[in-house]
Order: sequence, then structure tokens, then C-alpha cells
Amino acid sequence: MRPLLRAVAAGWPLLAAALHAQTAPPPADALPTYTPFTLPSHALGEDRVVNVHLPEGYAAEGGRRFPVLYMPDGGLDEDFPHVVNTVDSLVALGRIRPVIVVGVPNTERRRDLTGPTRLASDSAIAPRVGGSAAFRAFFGKELIPAIDGRYRTTGERAIVGESLAGLFIVETLLREPALFTHYVALDPSLWWNAGALVDSAASALARLPRGPRTLELSSSSVDEIATATARLAALLDRVSGRRLRARYTPRPDLTHATIFRGEGPSALARALR
Repeated sequence: MRPLLRAVAAGWPLLAAALHAQTAPPPADALPTYTPFTLPSHALGEDRVVNVHLPEGYAAEGGRRFPVLYMPDGGLDEDFPHVVNTVDSLVALGRIRPVIVVGVPNTERRRDLTGPTRLASDSAIAPRVGGSAAFRAFFGKELIPAIDGRYRTTGERAIVGESLAGLFIVETLLREPALFTHYVALDPSLWWNAGALVDSAASALARLPRGPRTLELSSSSVDEIATATARLAALLDRVSGRRLRARYTPRPDLTHATIFRGEGPSALARALR
């Protein structure tokens, strides 16, 4: 793991201002091949659409099983197209193995991807917040069994996401680490609830079961995110190599709006090689 405590230059914009300023639309991505289906969710009390992209040759290789990459923010107008296209490019280059990609489009993003908070300013961002435990139950009890039942999967699972989805991924590693094998959290919103998740991380990391588990963690130039992520990375140093293989990659050259495309391919290549 690289040195974890990198100084963050003073004077960078505050989180709200940075996120407001970084609204330039990303480049358009070609729509990949995919199959949608609707999954009724008892955990969430609603039906959820699921988008599935199968690797090239899936149908022809009838006996082969594949790892699965899951992603929140998995709508066709969200991150699903560029993640699938990135994955396919990495496979074609021989940098990762073929994987099934499963995207979950949002219904109430800020409800599903955030944990409880004691701060009124957090609660004000959406009509409902704090539903991450239910969303995690949807993954563990409903979505993953449905994918395993429909497709030829292995027991190896990865999850990738940025911003609030990155927060959800870090929280999942700490709360239910056996749910995934590989965790990729880009610019996670660890400022949520005044950084309480990072405050509680040391005890959770000490209880991680041993196993072939990895975490790819990165941060952008946003001060609040970079500072909290570096704090978490320092704690990861104490368990990295024993309970998981963790790597922290500070990217102050990237913004919150560009980190998924700027760092995502490298992080996915390391996680799924």
C-alpha cells in the first residue's frame, strides 16, 4: 500500500461548492448490450429494475462460471454504460477476467446509499435518508440469490461505486464484509454523519474475518472527502495483508466529477485481475 497520510493542499473548495461546480456532463458512452429484469423487493418494499451485461462468449461457453461485478448507480442514464464499456475494454486487453456486470438503477438514491445520521444538514438532502441497511439486505437476500439463480456465477463478487455509492461500499465492508470479495470505493462520501463511519472503523476492521478480500480506495481533490478517506486508509494499514488486501490511491489531480473515469479503470484492473 502507498503511504497513506498525504497532505491535502489548503484552500480547496468546500464540499458543497465543489460538487456544485463540478457539473459538466461526462462524455457520452455507447449503450452496451444488456438484459433488464424486474425484481420485487421485500427488503425495500418496491420493485427494482436490474440491468445485466454478460461477457462475450457467455452463451458459447456453456459450462463456464463467471465472477460478478455489482454496482449501485446502475441505470442506463447513470454509471452502467461507462462501467460496462470499461470492463469490456479491460477484458479485451487481457487486464481482467471476463465478468458479469449487474447494475441497479436508483429509485431513491440518497435513501438507499446513506446510513443513519444525527445531523439535520444531512437529513435535509432528501425526503428520506438512512436506508443503507435495507439496501444491503436487498443485495444479500434478494439480488445476489436472484443473479446466482439466473446466471452461471462463481462465489467471487465485486462491487464498485463513487461518492454516496462509495460510502455504501465502505459501510458494507465494515458491516457485512462477507457479502463481497472485492470492494472498489471511489471518492466515498465519508463526511456523512460527521465522519462517524470512519470513527467506528477501527473496531470493525479488527473483527474482519480472514479471507481473500480486497479494497480499492481512492479520493479526489475535494478536501472533506480526501481527509476522511486518508483517515480510513491509515486504519487500513493495521489490517492490510492479514484480513484484507487494501490499497489507497490519492488522486488530487482529479475532481469529484472525474474520478470515476480517471481512476476507475485502474482500480477495476487491480481488483479483478
